[in-house]
Amino acid sequence: MKTNLVRKLKMLPAIVALAGSGIAVAPGTAAAADNPYERGPNPTESLIEAARGPFSTSQTTVSSLSVTGFGGGVIYYPTDTSQGTFGGIAISPGFTASWSSLDWLGPRLASHGFVVIGIETNSRLDQPASRGDQLLAALDYLTQRSSVRSRVDATRLAVAGHSMGGGGSLEAAKDRTSLKAAIPLAPWNTDKTWPEVRTPTLIIGGESDTVASVSSHSIPFYNSLTNAREKAYLELDNASHFFPQTSNTTMAKYMISWMKRYIDNDTRYEQFLCPGPSTGLFSDISDWRQTCPGS
Repeated sequence: MKTNLVRKLKMLPAIVALAGSGIAVAPGTAAAADNPYERGPNPTESLIEAARGPFSTSQTTVSSLSVTGFGGGVIYYPTDTSQGTFGGIAISPGFTASWSSLDWLGPRLASHGFVVIGIETNSRLDQPASRGDQLLAALDYLTQRSSVRSRVDATRLAVAGHSMGGGGSLEAAKDRTSLKAAIPLAPWNTDKTWPEVRTPTLIIGGESDTVASVSSHSIPFYNSLTNAREKAYLELDNASHFFPQTSNTTMAKYMISWMKRYIDNDTRYEQFLCPGPSTGLFSDISDWRQTCPGS
């Protein structure tokens, strides 16, 4: 705290000089200087609920012949080169599914200032442990060999996935505790306890899931995250196992908020997470659980 205070005091003459020169000083200038990873404008409900965020994006296909450890995929990235590097996210589809089942997520997340790689798996029958290894292999490719590696900050990485890919994201977080965030979506895994996970983890489940029911998967997984730095559980009202496979504003809103908060250390997004969303009769969220920082 003392270091931050000294830094801000040192900045005051420059800020005063700018103000006196007639040059506009944007709100939050000092805060942005304190956090070099902040990307994009101040967030609003409408911004994070929109189909696209503030960054224009492009994409490139990754051939399975050019990689090892996973089956190729698609990379989505912000085209803006003035913001410095961005955090990276690897996402796995579910059992028997291809990346196309989740591909709406790629540009949506990238448009909020992330480089996203949606992977194809080595086999559509791969189990969660294998999918976890493939997610980590994809992150290594993204940061070390991909055509957009210069845009990615290799110290700020995250994973997500659906169904067995969601179980795989827990496996990846267990194996690589340096990950900044994990978001399992309707996760499936035979392992029900995850005390090894240190990564801030948001689990999103579907209330009406009959494949990976929340009572036997998402909720026990959440409860077992006893050593995660932060954790939260979001349950979508009346949602089936396949809710991630179509554009879902509520799911995207909280994925963006979680990733911005923990990949970018952007505290501007805490307002959407803590306290969490309302639940009940007029909400599309049937359950929200979180231990807020400092509570």
